[in-house]
Formats: sequence, C-alpha cells, structure tokens
Amino acid sequence: QFLYFIGFMQRAQTLRKHIVPHDSPECVVVLDAGSQFGKVIDRRLRELKVESRLMPLDTRPETIANDPSVKAVVISGGPTSVYAADAPAFHQDFFEKLPNTPVLGICYGMQLLCKAFAGTVAATESREDGQDVIACDTASCILFRGLDSEQQVLLTHGDSVTDAGEHLSVVARSSAGVIAAVVRRDVPHHIGVQFHPEVDLTVNGARMFRNFLETAGCGFTYTMADRQQHAITQIRKRLDEMGSDVRVLCLASGGVDSTVCAALLHKAIGADRVVCVHVDHGFMRHEESKTVAKSLAAVGVHLHVVEATEDFLKATTMIDGKRTRPLRHTVHPEEKRKIIGDTFMTLMDRVTRDLGLRADKLLLAQGTLRPDLIESGSHLASNKAGTIKTHHNDTQLVRDLRAKGRIIEPLCDYHKDEVRELGKALGLPAALVMRQPFPGPGLGIRVLCADGPFHGPNDAAVAGKGRALIDGPERSPFLPQAVREQLRSAFAGAPIEVSVLPIRCVGVQGDARTYAQALALGSPKPVGEGGWPAVVRLATALPKVLQSINRVVISIGPEKETTPLTVRSVTPTTLRVDVLDKLRAADHIVTEALVKHKLLRTLSQVPVVLLPVVFDGPRAATATHSIVVRTFVTNDFMTGIPATPGTRYMPLACLEDIVHGLSTLPWISRVLYDLTAKPPGTTEWE
Repeated sequence: QFLYFIGFMQRAQTLRKHIVPHDSPECVVVLDAGSQFGKVIDRRLRELKVESRLMPLDTRPETIANDPSVKAVVISGGPTSVYAADAPAFHQDFFEKLPNTPVLGICYGMQLLCKAFAGTVAATESREDGQDVIACDTASCILFRGLDSEQQVLLTHGDSVTDAGEHLSVVARSSAGVIAAVVRRDVPHHIGVQFHPEVDLTVNGARMFRNFLETAGCGFTYTMADRQQHAITQIRKRLDEMGSDVRVLCLASGGVDSTVCAALLHKAIGADRVVCVHVDHGFMRHEESKTVAKSLAAVGVHLHVVEATEDFLKATTMIDGKRTRPLRHTVHPEEKRKIIGDTFMTLMDRVTRDLGLRADKLLLAQGTLRPDLIESGSHLASNKAGTIKTHHNDTQLVRDLRAKGRIIEPLCDYHKDEVRELGKALGLPAALVMRQPFPGPGLGIRVLCADGPFHGPNDAAVAGKGRALIDGPERSPFLPQAVREQLRSAFAGAPIEVSVLPIRCVGVQGDARTYAQALALGSPKPVGEGGWPAVVRLATALPKVLQSINRVVISIGPEKETTPLTVRSVTPTTLRVDVLDKLRAADHIVTEALVKHKLLRTLSQVPVVLLPVVFDGPRAATATHSIVVRTFVTNDFMTGIPATPGTRYMPLACLEDIVHGLSTLPWISRVLYDLTAKPPGTTEWE
C-alpha cells in the first residue's frame, strides 16, 4: 500500500532548494566535472564566507562573462579522461573568452586547461593516490603566496600532464616529478592544480583558496542564514504544502545523522507528527538497538523498534531488470547494499500498517548527508560524479521515492561536521553527537563475502613489484632510499613479506570507483618502536606503483608468527547469523579497547572488517576468517588517513589490547591493520 500511493505525491524538491537563493552581490561559480570532492569545494568556499553556485561543466563562457556578480570560476575534478569519447562537454574557448575572470582548474580542471593550450595529457605507468609533498614556485603563482616552497597535498589521478606546452608555466611538481600546477603565461590568474586544495589532506588548502579569492577581489562577506532555522523552515514549508494531517516517518538508525534528523523534525513539527522507527536488521553491533532506544528517549523521542533480521536475510531486489539472490546468499558488495537499502524502503509497508498510519498521508525522513549523495553518484549532489558505492539511503528505489515527493531529507546539504554542530545547537548531548558513525547497512557491509578466491592475472608479478619497491636495486621517487633504510630498521633487518590477497574491496581512485585487490604486508618481527611512520609511507607508496591494488594492510597478530604470509584458503562466506555473530564479537572487543584508551572521540571511525581469508600458521587448522582493524582520521569524511600506531590516535598499548583481545577468538587466523588513506581506499571495505 505504501508504495502504491507514491504516484499521487508531488515531485521532490531538488538540492538547490536547500541553498540560499543567488541574490548575493558576488559569488564564485563551480563548474561540475563530476568530482567526488565537488561539494567539498562548495563547503570550503562557504567556510571562507564566499557564496558559490554549482553549474554544469558545459556552461557557456558568455553566461559567466555577462553576470557581474561572478568573481571567479573553479572547475572541479572528474572521473574521466579529457580525451575520452564520453568526456563531459566543455567549451574549448572557455579560457580565451574569460581573460579577466580568475579561473582555478582542479585535477581534471587543470587537464582541461592544458588541453586547451596544446599541452599533453596522458596515462602514465604509475598513479598518484594519497598525500604527497610538492615543490612549489611561490614567486610565480598567486596560489602559493605566503606559503613555504614545499606543501603537503592530496593527489589522486591516473592521467597526468606530461607536457605543459609553450603557453603554460609549470609552477609545482610532485615528489615523483609529475607536473602538479601550471599557470597561463599571459593570464597568470588562470591556474591549474593537479592536487585537491579543497580537502583537508591538503594542509594549506584553505590558504590557497583564500589567495585565489583575494586575487578575484572577493569581499568575504557572505554568511549563510541560520542553518537550524533554515532547515526548520524548509521542513514546515514542505509539510504545509502537503496538508496538516500529513505525518513524517523517520528512520532512525541511532547514528549521528538520523538522530539529529529526528531531533530536528521533533522541534520543527512536534512529537505528534513524527513517528520514529528503528529497524533492527540483524546487522547491528553488540546491544546497539538497546543503546539507540535509550539515547533517543533521553531527548524526548519515542522509538518504535522493529525486529527484522529474517526479513533482510531472505530479501531480494531488482537490479537492471533481474531479480537478485536472497541477501543471505549474495556476495557482490553493490548487490548487498542495494538489497539492504531497498528492503528498508519496502519494509515501511509493514511498519505503516502495524502502526495504523495512512500511506497517502506520510513522508519518509532520512538523515542523508551530502557525502552520501556524492559517493552514490546522485544527481542531487553532482550531475556527473561516478558511483563509488551505493548508500542504503540512496538506492534506485530511494531515488524513485524521492522523485515522487515521498522522502524528506533536511540534512542533504550538510557535511558530517556541520551535522554535529547542528546537533549541539538542538541540545543533543555531546556523547550522542560525537559518537562514531555507523553505516545504515551495519555489519552487513563489514563482512567481506566470497564464494571462493579471486586471483588477478598477475598476482605474483604484483607482489614481486611490491617487494622490489621495498628492497630492490632500483631507486623509486615514491619511496626514497632514506625511507627504505628506516623500514629495515623498523623490522630489525627481518624480511618484509608481500602478499596479494585473493579478495576484492572497494576504493576510490581518480574520482572513480575501483573494485580491486588488497595487499598484505608481514614480517617475522614486529614493527619496532618509532618504525610505524616508515611503514605508513610504504603503504602510501604501494598503490601508486601497483595500480591493481587499492588497499594495504599489515599483519599484527594474533601472535608473533614466523610462518610466511601465505594464504591457505578462502572460506565461502555470506551473511549468515553465525558469521555476523563472529564479527559482532570481534567488533565489541575492539570497541572496548577504544573505550578503555579514550579514543572514541579521537578517532573519526573504526570499522572492524571480517575477511574470509585463512593464512598458514598455527591457527590454520581451526581458523575460518581474519579480522581487519580500519582506523580513520578525518574532518570532512570525504578524505582521511589511518591512525599511525605509536601516536595519540593509536597508542601502542591500545593496539596491544586489541590484538590480545582478538586472540581469544579461536576462529581468527590473523589480525590485520589497515594502513590505507582515502583515497585510494574508501572508509568501508564494501
């Protein structure tokens, strides 16, 4: 019944209705080439008190030139090649027709600038994914004004500018000598950067943007209307348009986003018009559902808890016109996400019936954030962004409901840190607002499912190339000789094992989704005191050289093993109750260690992942799986880094407690520590 009534409702408002109207005397246009970081540019400009307008990449230059409020243009990155047949349309005379307007091309945007002025863009043997230190010409480029000549930035690209041509000057290079920034010789305020100044991993990115905006003559006077009041006004307006008898059904997972969404709705339209439902799909952490109900009750929100484990495990959905297998038999991560997301929606039919609600007088509310839409490739966030992973709150069914006006998402213009600030303003307790995010699909996407091993065409060659990077005779710009020496010292001269794991995981490289293998490191001796920074440098370098991997882990237990890092078997694994119970137990052990060492607020997120991999060693006869601890440190949740062991983010005592605790579980073959930044790895493995 719930789904039959959706056709009678008005179409959903687009994202732009959540943005303050364009009546400011000055703004910066952001041309959308499909970057995963496109909305982070918008966020960065907002922080600097400059209004931004997101416009299509094929916007005519005359449109911009004829608008006196436009002070500058930023061209975002994108997932395609400038030479690809399906490359998004762009006016090749764009730069020539805007000689007086400052233009900053980022990543793909820089490559468009180079292509327009007869430079050469090509795919090279190595990728650049992750943080790097670039050498800058601070005298020749306004972007670097007042900064040191060496800057730590985020690079993530496959294609590179190999020749800037005669019309552009090279003003920065990466540690590998790759062109990292250019300026037009005759128009020095037309600038291209291969790195991403909009993300937090570019340490002085905000300063670079400010230098650019000062050149554009921006006054830095734009301020957003009160975010809380604006959101409340939008909610009330939406409900007023639909009638006083319409109620809102809020799906509350208990995470920060859905909790703030529930509290915001509660304040905007009152408790009698909000029905909050928590679905226990069987993928929750240890006693998570009880904690959710208790937390929301503390702020006056009554929660209806729906037990639906079996509903999800037996659920299927339609993908590209074909019916999937039941979730309990599904292996592919995208299918799992879509089944879980669609089941959330279809389950609402039963919920509305059980609660006596009229489907034609009901809206669904979700705590969807802007990063969710960006990673899902939603048109609400970007018209051209590639899909990294389907979020449970942005499946095709959700989009259909959204298009028919059945979903309200008051936080879809917010980033995680902004949601936390809103939560504080709403009076939510700090313990609730600052808790680590937990994905809607829960442990369902932290069980890496497999029906057998996956082997790439050149696994042995990839591992060999990785070993050569560590101790081969040839020098590499990605791993300087000094770091190699530090690695030898870190492992007390013991050999470093390199193994390509026979599984695949999701990553993000060059603004596009990758589904690639992970690389495991190991050694007969543990990492010595002070050796972890060199190990992290190695993990950063490996995906740049080995393009078929998107993640690097290191074996840290459960005991000191002298056996090689050899995979014995891959355990057929799907979402069964017994498998989920294993991960739930491991996750609880890790969480208790983080609580003991007071790291829950220090670390942004710590997914614990179950791998269907068994290694040779004393536990091989009884073990069925391995465990990955994936620490994540971030502000914007679009990029981030792992916590380096031995720092305040992961004290060695905490790491020891984690390994010791997990060692009590006899089914664990190895404990692996994820050393991957984002990019090239996503926060979650699936």
